[in-house]
Amino acid sequence: MPELLVSHDGPIARVAISHPERRNAITYDMMLALPRVLDELGNDANTRVIVLTGATPEAFAAGGDISEFKALRESREDDDRYMAVTNRALLAPATCAKPVIASIRGFCMGGGLQLAVSCDLRFVADDAVFRMPAARLGVGYAAVGIERFIAVIGLANTTDLFISARQFGADEALRIGFADRVIAAADLEAEVDAYCKAVANNAPLTVAAARAAMREAIADPARRDAAALKRTIDACWGSHDYHEGRNAFLEKRKPRFLGC
Repeated sequence: MPELLVSHDGPIARVAISHPERRNAITYDMMLALPRVLDELGNDANTRVIVLTGATPEAFAAGGDISEFKALRESREDDDRYMAVTNRALLAPATCAKPVIASIRGFCMGGGLQLAVSCDLRFVADDAVFRMPAARLGVGYAAVGIERFIAVIGLANTTDLFISARQFGADEALRIGFADRVIAAADLEAEVDAYCKAVANNAPLTVAAARAAMREAIADPARRDAAALKRTIDACWGSHDYHEGRNAFLEKRKPRFLGC
């Protein structure tokens, strides 16, 4: 049964895309569920970082489930409805209240590629394979989805991937800036866990403020919210964690951050 599998390891939450018979293709129901799942984890005080991954080593996600297209995208109205749900789901990591790290093995294509580029960072196994096949399927792609690609890999690389629909590997993903790290497949999970533990040990309010500032920096000026960003930054000053960080530094000990 296709589903999103959620598990927890202390402050680290893991969301696994599970649809192994179709290389973890993302169904419509999974698209509906993903924003809610990430929103719940983002608002969970015990969760400090989220890992998004495929449930099997074969694939992160091979895109949307094309077998559903005839039933769900037959008319223009149906397609508009489908795309509204899809865009909301595939962009959900970018608006999540907690950092979302993509851990990618195997196939990462189409909607899977969009989902990964919406994450804060992408840790990629050396066996990963990428492709944006929209031009081979006759599918139009909305600007809201392409914006994130341009922000991460630039206009020329985005143009190349979308108009060529060609396949590329982990080394090229690193070269163009899509992958942040390329790791031996056998070591990927351990490397991701170690990184997430380091993030989880940092001051949550500062992490949130840094992410908010970066979102504002790349946003369309007309959509920026300077007042909201200032509130997020101001929350750090005078917080328990601000005093704890200073005291821990002076006392030469590890800080114990509470997120308040």
